[in-house]
Amino acid sequence: MFPPVLLLAAVAVGTIPGAAALASARWPYRSPAAAILLWQALGLSWGLAAVGALAGLGAVPAKWGVAGGALPGAVHALRDTALGFGTAALIAVVRLVFLMAGAALLVLLCWVLLAASAAVLMARRRHRMLLSLLAHGDPKVPGALVVDSPAAAAYCLPGLRSQIVVSAGTLDLLDAAELAAVLAHERAHLRARHDLVLLPFSALSRAFPRSRLVRQAHRTVALLVEMLADDRALRHRPARELATALLRVGVSAAGQAPSGALAAVPGPDGETAARVARLLAPAPRLPVPALALVCGASAVLAAAPVALLLLPL
Repeated sequence: MFPPVLLLAAVAVGTIPGAAALASARWPYRSPAAAILLWQALGLSWGLAAVGALAGLGAVPAKWGVAGGALPGAVHALRDTALGFGTAALIAVVRLVFLMAGAALLVLLCWVLLAASAAVLMARRRHRMLLSLLAHGDPKVPGALVVDSPAAAAYCLPGLRSQIVVSAGTLDLLDAAELAAVLAHERAHLRARHDLVLLPFSALSRAFPRSRLVRQAHRTVALLVEMLADDRALRHRPARELATALLRVGVSAAGQAPSGALAAVPGPDGETAARVARLLAPAPRLPVPALALVCGASAVLAAAPVALLLLPL
């Protein structure tokens, strides 16, 4: 039977190719909610398993070391060449390194999550102050604020005082039906608090800014969140209205949404094209057995490291 600490390490390593495969898959476009759930489970499983494996290797029982005669050959070689280090001292140093690495990873993950949350809250606060000075209401968009800018823009600021913001350029660009579809999309973001879904992935991007897989995961989840809001908007508006609005705003948009906001068209042209194609030629949803499989896999991924952490070394 494999020790739990080795199983934790296997889980942590196994989530990496799993995330890479999910990032390149196309079935998530058919059921974005299920795919987001799987992404969240992969991230949680990796974090718990990686911290647990490092901490477990640092607290490995004596029966795995000298007493059991199970030291790897590499450790034996290091023992023979260490400057005055005995086997026990060398093992103690290795354990300390693993413990410190586990503690450092845990602190890093917690810190970047807090830092990302604080940065978003501060950015939203500053932007709300600007809106109080520059934005105004308009009967064309009841419940939303309008900024006098010729560039096309439409986004929402989530939070306790959530707001939807559109530019004067958007009002001139879209007709009433298209504008209603964009507002339905933004309201879907606010009701579902999609900003909280993206926050852990933004934090991971801060923790590992050079990781291509982490950046890809962030972009993929952000696109899935937009698709999920599209689906919610379709409950109130026809698909063609939203697709036309996305194309017009995407062509005319001058830049990204403010920090902490969720925009109607936040991504590159390729992502907008994927959303429009999905709206106009929707693929069938995943069948119920496939959805059950995804949900089951997500539950196992989230529960496995917790269960292994509770087992004795």
